[in-house]
Formats: sequence, structure tokens, C-alpha cells
Amino acid sequence: MTAAALPDMRVLADGSTYAELTDELLGKVLQPPRWMKPALLVTFAGTLVLFAAITYTVVTGIGVWGNNIPVAWAFAITNFVWWIGIGHAGTFISAFLLLLEQRWRTSINRFAEGMTLFAVMQAGLFPLLHMGRPWFFYWLAPYPSTMKVWPQFRSALTWDVVAVSTYFIVSFLFWYLGLVPDLAAMRDRAKERWRRRVYGVFALGWYGSTRSWGRWRIAYGLLGGIATPLVVSVHSIVSSDFATSLLPGWHSAIFPPYFVAGAIFSGFAMVVTLIVPARRLYRLERVITARHLDNMAKMLLVTGWIVTYSYIVETWAAWQSGDEYERYTQLWMRPFGPYAWLCWLVIVCNCVAPQLLWFQRVRTSPVALWVVSIAVQIGMWSERFVLIVTSESRDFLPSSWRMYRPTVVDAALLFGTCSFFLFLFLLFLRFVPFIPISELKELKHDLAKEENHG
Repeated sequence: MTAAALPDMRVLADGSTYAELTDELLGKVLQPPRWMKPALLVTFAGTLVLFAAITYTVVTGIGVWGNNIPVAWAFAITNFVWWIGIGHAGTFISAFLLLLEQRWRTSINRFAEGMTLFAVMQAGLFPLLHMGRPWFFYWLAPYPSTMKVWPQFRSALTWDVVAVSTYFIVSFLFWYLGLVPDLAAMRDRAKERWRRRVYGVFALGWYGSTRSWGRWRIAYGLLGGIATPLVVSVHSIVSSDFATSLLPGWHSAIFPPYFVAGAIFSGFAMVVTLIVPARRLYRLERVITARHLDNMAKMLLVTGWIVTYSYIVETWAAWQSGDEYERYTQLWMRPFGPYAWLCWLVIVCNCVAPQLLWFQRVRTSPVALWVVSIAVQIGMWSERFVLIVTSESRDFLPSSWRMYRPTVVDAALLFGTCSFFLFLFLLFLRFVPFIPISELKELKHDLAKEENHG
């Protein structure tokens, strides 16, 4: 029998019972704080900006963006790669660390899982809009059409559709399966009849028998095993969009591991960006402790060094390649060209700022850690912009060189997706148990057993 299936009157180490812990955490959902409604209104207003920008783009055409020839991708693909990267930490924390039996993931994994789903939803908007005719998006799927016209499987866009849709489906199933026991607890403690009915439907008739817990544990582990390879495969496929081309600055074998490390780097930064305010506003210091902050900071430091190493290797490979176009792009265009200030901003945010995390005082300080995470987000978005725009704006033929400048619609889409992401995250905090109560009780039970045996 798992700890989560034990009677709720068992006493924890701090003198409280499992029932009191459950009531405390579920009460944060059943009795939302006062700031929730204003926050939802503000983020919903930003979401309306997104839908207005999407409508204007679809009706008018993507010529309202700043794209030109040769810069045909720019903001849309920059945002796509950035949002996909943010979603990687959720799968890494939930699945990869679950298989490695890392206990510190327990208090934060549901935050990360929700963040993954909402980030992938934002990412999926940009390839669809970039098609120009998004109502024909189904052409990219291998559906049994009457004319037997199949997608071009040598196209990078088709790879992205397959990878991202698979990633979203598996992540959703993994997230929802973990929610089922806690949704049943919400059903049992809800006072309103409509809440009990709604949570009862989504709890799938869960009543916490020993057999149910055993099957749930097996299914949860299997989904974790399926989701773990996606951490590596999805962003490797996204990186192939660039690596398979011949443009200077893109045609590089280092891109798959470089992109995966950068994705986990930006994803952990977003987890910190979201958890630190939520921890303070919901008073979760007893659940999300300084140890959790310290471990996430260490992950930021490790992945930050991998990204820094990738920058060095990328530059060194350009120098050793003997390719004059590659040397120009990597050694002159990026650090000294018209987008040089963004290149140096990337170095400061992604390489210099994380070095503060060598100090334990910074790693365990919520404010300092939050500032570093914001710097990383800025740096990772700028890195994708520099990577894409510098290579496109100055390719092989100088007569075709052209600068790229984003338009108001570009900015509205970026601002709108950030608002939509926060709006969905706030709805998640409002209606869903955002701390995995069943897993937390099991963890506390195992720790108590270890202390007694010790």
C-alpha cells in the first residue's frame, strides 16, 4: 500500500496529519486569493491583443510582419523555438527525474508539467500562422486523403508537426494521469454540488483502492519512460530545421545537443520565474523549500555552462572550417555587425549572469534567483533571434543583403502569447491542484520511515 492510500489521520513529522496537509493545499484552490481575479483580467486583456493580431494577420496576410527576402522566418520562428524550449523543463522534471528517483522534483513537477502544455500551445501558433493559409494546416498531417497526396516528409515543417504534436499528446497524458488522485480529493472536499460533479467526471471514478494505486504507479512510470526520450528528440528535430540547411551559421552538427541543453536551460529558468512568485503569494515555503530553489539553481548553472561551451565550440568550429562565409557570420557579423548589441546581450544574460549561481546565498535567495531567471529568458530569446536573423539577413550574395525590423504586429504576437501563457497558467492555479498532494504525502511517508529506521 502506498502512503497516499493510507488513512489521512496519520501524523507527519511536524505534528500535522495527512488530512490537514491535504486541506491546506486544496484550500489554496477552493479558496482563491484576492489577487486572482485582477490578474486574470489583465492577462485576458493581453490575450485579446493576441487574438486581434492573429485575426489581422490572417485577414491581411503575413506581409504585415517584418519578414522580407532574404529574412523569411524571423520573429515567428524565433518565438516558436523559444516556446518549445521553455516546455522542455516540464518533461525533464516530471519524467526524467522521476525515472532517476529524484525526490526534490515532487513539489514542483506539476508546475513544470502545466508550463509545458501551455508553452507548447503558444509554440504551435507560429508555424500555423507562418503558413499564410492556416486553415489548410491539415495538409501537413498524413491523413487518408481522397487524392492520396501525402506530406513531403523531407520537409522540416512536417518534422516539426509530428514532433510537437507527439510531445503535446504524451505530455498531456502524463500530466492528466498524475492529476487523477488529486482531482478525486478535490471532488471529496468540494462544497458545491457542481464542483463535485465536475471534479468527479475528471477523476474517472477514482476511490483510491490498493489495486488502483498499483496500476496507477505502473502507468505513471510507463508514461514517464515514454516521455523521457522526447526531451532529447523534440528539440533535436527542431534544430534540424537549421542544421540541414546550407546557410552560414546554421549548417552545424553541434545543433542537436546545443539546442537540447539550451531548451532545458530556458525551461528551468521559466520554472523559476513562475514558481518564485507563486511560492510567495500562496505561502508555499513549507512545501517548496530553499532546497528546491537550490537544486533548480544548480540545474541552471550546469545547463548554462553547457550552453556557454556550445558557444565556444561553435565559434572555434567556424574558425577551423576554412569556410569564408561561416567565418564571416560567426566571427564578424554576429559580434560586430548591425545586431551586435543583441549578440553581446546573449553573452551577458546566458554566460555571465548564471555565474552568480556559484554562490549559495544567490541560489537560495528567491529574489536573486528570480532576477537571474528573467535574465536567462531574455538571453535565450535573443539568442534565437540572433541565430536566425543574422544568418538570413546576410547570406552568400551581398546584393541580396537586407536588414530585418519587427513590426507592431510582430510585437503584438509575442506580447499576446506571453499574456495567453500567463492566463492559462493562472487558470491552472485557480482550478487544478498545482501541488501533487498524493506524491507529496508518499514522499513524507518514505522520509519518516527512513528516519525511524535510521
